[in-house]
Amino acid sequence: MLRSVNEIIGYVLEAENGEIGRCKDFLFDDRHWAVRYMVADTGKWLPGRKVLVSPIALDEPEWPGRRLPVKLTRRQIEDSPPLSEHEPVSRKYEIKWFDYYTWPSYWAGRALWGETTTPAELYNKKRKSPEDTEESDLEKSCVRSVKEVTHYDARAADGDIGRLHDFILDDCNWILRYLVVGTHKWLPGRKVLIASDWVGRVDWVKQRVFIDLTTETIENSPEYDPSVPVNRKYEVRLYDYYGRPPYWE
Repeated sequence: MLRSVNEIIGYVLEAENGEIGRCKDFLFDDRHWAVRYMVADTGKWLPGRKVLVSPIALDEPEWPGRRLPVKLTRRQIEDSPPLSEHEPVSRKYEIKWFDYYTWPSYWAGRALWGETTTPAELYNKKRKSPEDTEESDLEKSCVRSVKEVTHYDARAADGDIGRLHDFILDDCNWILRYLVVGTHKWLPGRKVLIASDWVGRVDWVKQRVFIDLTTETIENSPEYDPSVPVNRKYEVRLYDYYGRPPYWE
């Protein structure tokens, strides 16, 4: 299903033997727009640490109860490689993190999740052999904060259109399927969905997302109502309007 990321932030993260905190952010890779980690606000349990939980370890979410069950113990999470709260997640750290849990990494393979298309399929898999990584990539930050990017400016092919307000998450493969753009630049209060596939590039320094569509095209696109779930009927209407091939076919 498709769900608002802003709505999921604040959900309880519950390990096999107790709560570990609440979800306070998501980290996604800047190539596939896939969420690779949830960042837990652990309160007084592990202060000063950035505690990561992968969708690989998630059990079936309890959406009505706003809970995300995690198939790990509190001790497993506590003993995972430490990372300072304000330290970026480099590829070097990710390698240590995946070595600790012995899962195949999401970047080692041609599929969205390395060997598979969904994170759940990696939970019972073990890494077969060490993975080679270029020395120049080890310190590079490969994932981005959803909360940071959410307020980036959005620019069409021919001008500014507004600002990002939210993302729509596909909870099967954990792709950020759509960007929610508030078009306050020229239509106050109106929100539209832009598929992440339609993003041309992102200027991480100037905090700007460039979309390969014109302002007029976006202006006349189907409006998005945050109070109504995104369903396939709406998606068909959206893709038909833009004349783009749907991702589900």
